Amino acid sequence: MQIYNQLSRQKEEFIPLESGKVKLYACGPTVYNYFHIGNARAFLFFDVVRRYFEFRGYEVTYVQNITDIEDKIIAQSLDEGISFESVAAKYIRAFLDDSAALGIRPPTIQPRATEVVAEIIALIASLIEKGYAYEVMGDVYFDTTALPEYGRLSGKKIEDQLPGARVEENLCKRNPSDFTLWKHSKPGEPFWQSPWGEGRPGWHSECVVMGQKYLGETFDIHGGGSDLVFPHHENELAQAVASTGKPLANYWMHNGFLNIEGAKMSKSLKNFFTARDILAQHSAEAIRFFFLSKHYRSPVDFSRELIEEAERAVKNFYSALKSVRYLRITAAPDDTYTAQREEFIQAMDDDFNSAKAIAVLFDLVHHCRNESLPRSDREQAALLLVELGKVLGFFQSLEESLYEDVPDTIQKLMELIIAYRQEARARKDWQLSDRIRDDLKALGIELKDTPAGCSWSLSDKTP
Repeated sequence: MQIYNQLSRQKEEFIPLESGKVKLYACGPTVYNYFHIGNARAFLFFDVVRRYFEFRGYEVTYVQNITDIEDKIIAQSLDEGISFESVAAKYIRAFLDDSAALGIRPPTIQPRATEVVAEIIALIASLIEKGYAYEVMGDVYFDTTALPEYGRLSGKKIEDQLPGARVEENLCKRNPSDFTLWKHSKPGEPFWQSPWGEGRPGWHSECVVMGQKYLGETFDIHGGGSDLVFPHHENELAQAVASTGKPLANYWMHNGFLNIEGAKMSKSLKNFFTARDILAQHSAEAIRFFFLSKHYRSPVDFSRELIEEAERAVKNFYSALKSVRYLRITAAPDDTYTAQREEFIQAMDDDFNSAKAIAVLFDLVHHCRNESLPRSDREQAALLLVELGKVLGFFQSLEESLYEDVPDTIQKLMELIIAYRQEARARKDWQLSDRIRDDLKALGIELKDTPAGCSWSLSDKTP
């Protein structure tokens, strides 16, 4: 398996720290609002990474944090006139609900920043003791000049970090590139007690502690969106190297940016969409298909036309399964489509190339619909389509999605037949009533008489 490693800027063979096991950390949400469609790409992609490793037989420990104390949360609490805990609780619930609606499986462990403040304080104290951090009037900063390899992950140089649009001017810092580890609290702000006074942890320290607490000093993969490479992941890596002398992760993976019809998503441009907004109009599987139909490192341009195309593509999957009556297949999977299985694996082994993997799914769709093939072959294509599709997070509600509903005309026809049968029963014409029931049963349609009335359903023997 080859993975593009941001640290080396090239594909590398994936060699886990422990054979047969994968330790994966991906940055979760800062819970001050509903997460947007760009965030959804990262959450969906690392859900697929986890699923694929499990498909390949690995035992995966997947940690995704929740940042529940941060400046934006405090600002939101002031806007809403409620405590920061209430803001965090409100949007944690929304995050969990929207993630479930997107078909994202819960991570193995989902720690919150406020749960590890004591460990964060211990990390910062050790960095000060080792000469990598310093305190100024209750704030603690990481001294980037003390770590020669600082900037290795992002490729940014310390000398380029001058105060300006992207680097906030702070006269308390020794160097413009130094970043905050501990921030003293202003009046009315939440705080924790520390050796440097009342304050709260910096964002970059939170993820270091949560990753190492549950996965060890060094773990296999650290992931997130491309916007996190700098400064967040760079600053995480710096603290880990300074405190332990070891890398935080062996592989750093980042998904590409999302644009909205060619423009950067922005509230000022009125093209800002939350995942919740999109879910109100489109299926979770269409959103998943939209993102996975492009390579995860490629930028994606979101448009209504493209999401509607994705909706049609997903319906294509289900219509193919319906064409072979998937829910009625009794055969066990065999090796009829070994070539397609291997092609799927080769695609995903090549840096999780989901776009090529989806092409394999469409090949199987073609075989499902090819009526010149023996029915057994078409059924095997359907079985493999579902197996591989589930690796990408599709087909999570097959029973519901493939329920064999019928056109309105047939539904009305059955209602009419049942009405005629009820008239026969009212006349005590049991012979006609039984004949209608038996004739329908021969066609694979079962009637069921209950105190509430008569209902009908298709039996497993329907032709």
